[in-house]
Amino acid sequence: MRIGHGYDVHRFKTGRELILGGVEIPCDKGLDGHSDADVLVHAVMDALLGAAALGDIGKHFPDTDEKYRDADSIKLLWEVIGKLKDAGYKPVNIDSTICAQAPKLEPYIDEMRENIAVACGLKKSAVSVKATTEEGLGFTGSLEGISATAVCLLQEIE
Repeated sequence: MRIGHGYDVHRFKTGRELILGGVEIPCDKGLDGHSDADVLVHAVMDALLGAAALGDIGKHFPDTDEKYRDADSIKLLWEVIGKLKDAGYKPVNIDSTICAQAPKLEPYIDEMRENIAVACGLKKSAVSVKATTEEGLGFTGSLEGISATAVCLLQEIE
């Protein structure tokens, strides 16, 4: 068994869609980034890669490569799962938290869980997505951006 931790953050940007967990969330601004800036999926990918000691998403999907401009992060998650398999690992479970003052995310959590579970070859019950505000504190609390953390457990493929 191996444990991984991931963290990601993106600032808000007008003129972009807000994508979290592969779900388009109605909002007047999205997140700035080279790909779709899906901060939740980025944290999950970093946790998975870290648990297998395979580096981070910047190593595998650099923002200097135009191939990844506006990339769908759920599709990149599928690629990460392939890299894990090649290294002899598979995910067991994922626990994640989105820190966002706004918008309210509860109506979209189940779809986010399903998207991540399908990409990772897991049951939905093995994927937790939580959302919290930071009571108006810090950059997320002042509506400058959104952050996410994720923890995962991997096991060797038998």
